[in-house]
Amino acid sequence: MSEVWRLSATELATRIRGREISASEAAEAALSRLDQVNPAINAVVDHDPEQVLRCAREIDARLAEGERLGPLAGVPITVKVNVDQQGFATTNGVKLQRELIAEQDNPVVANLKRAGAVIVGRTNTPAFSYRWFTDNLLHGATLNPRDPSLTPGGSSGGAAAAVTAGIGHLAHGTDIAGSIRYPAAACGVHGLRPSLGRVPAFNASSPERGIGPQLMAVSGPLARSVADLRLGLEAMASFDPRDPWWVPAPLTGPQVEKRVALCTHPDGMETAQVLVDALECAGSALAESGWQVERLERLPPLEEAAKLQVKLWMGDGFEAMWRAAERENDPGALAALDGQRRVAESLTLPDFSAALTRRASLIREWQLFLVRYPVVLLPNGAEPAFPNQLDLSGEEGYRRVWRSQMPQIGIPLLGLPALSLTTGLEGSVPVGVQLLSSRFREDLCLAAAEAIEAAGVPAAPIDPLV
Repeated sequence: MSEVWRLSATELATRIRGREISASEAAEAALSRLDQVNPAINAVVDHDPEQVLRCAREIDARLAEGERLGPLAGVPITVKVNVDQQGFATTNGVKLQRELIAEQDNPVVANLKRAGAVIVGRTNTPAFSYRWFTDNLLHGATLNPRDPSLTPGGSSGGAAAAVTAGIGHLAHGTDIAGSIRYPAAACGVHGLRPSLGRVPAFNASSPERGIGPQLMAVSGPLARSVADLRLGLEAMASFDPRDPWWVPAPLTGPQVEKRVALCTHPDGMETAQVLVDALECAGSALAESGWQVERLERLPPLEEAAKLQVKLWMGDGFEAMWRAAERENDPGALAALDGQRRVAESLTLPDFSAALTRRASLIREWQLFLVRYPVVLLPNGAEPAFPNQLDLSGEEGYRRVWRSQMPQIGIPLLGLPALSLTTGLEGSVPVGVQLLSSRFREDLCLAAAEAIEAAGVPAAPIDPLV
């Protein structure tokens, strides 16, 4: 039983329901694994072992009484430190919030608890969750378990590192510009950014800033298997009245023709050859499993969507963001904001209105395209995992990062679901692909991902290479 932490969330949940493994045994194994590997990677920055074991014992008692529990009953998971968990600080990687103790659970945390999950720890994020690199002045740096010279991604870098190293069987993350998908890609696991409105969100301790739903960070799962992504989505997606944008859409939609658009260079992006190769292999795997794969030179606009997302994201309350970053004095947060200062400060009210209008047109164009091609296969970005702290290496390093992340940034503006799927390793560097589909058709992303996954993915969990 000492290696229970190696099991997938799906298999562990089945074994706990069948009383082959107790929730207490699973929790003890998760805490032992955390003690073993977390000092090397600093993925989990807050946890309460006594509370973890108490929660597990309660689940065991309820199962012994014959109670029917949720799909994650007894499964140890992690949650990101930027969402409220009752009794813990919602730090968001910021010293200014180290005493911001949540009095209630964020809806996604409440849903995970109702599904029976045991929250084994809270995972690291860059200050204010601004970067695709994970360190801050409060909790320190998280390292990539596969190669410490590479970024673990961000902002859900702690979540990705934890699930890669076997700390928890499933991880919660949030994504406003790739913050689930990029860490998953960087660490060699899978991550799903659900459709806007699929998973409820609200932090009572720090209500989401923003002009509307297009900029709210969406919660979703990171996992070592596609089946676990599906399980995590099921657990996270239940109704909560605190989120006005939640939509009661079914998790499985009507059948559609299994047609995929494969685009290796969206909007002419200079995609690294190793990622082009991964996309071609993924397309072949889909074709072999019965999908029609069509190679396209062009997709509806993504680069324009990315530019609009940056405008709306950075232009909404930029001065307040800058003042907070100055008070925190975090180099990464200051660099992230300063690099977009010109965009933010040039945004006028007519520009803002025009951006929202254009956003609606882009969504319409994509939705029409997705009628013909229900799934799109494209790169996560122009490069695989960056060298750690590349964005702090100077102007060219910063611009290189933001150019590369164009698909990560653009998709959230459209409200579409997107799945980052790891497919292999180039040395120690993970490579993979991205899948997207129509709103509330995460099931299509998951189905296509399973067909690709069957061709092989990097081993996980792993012992950190530090």
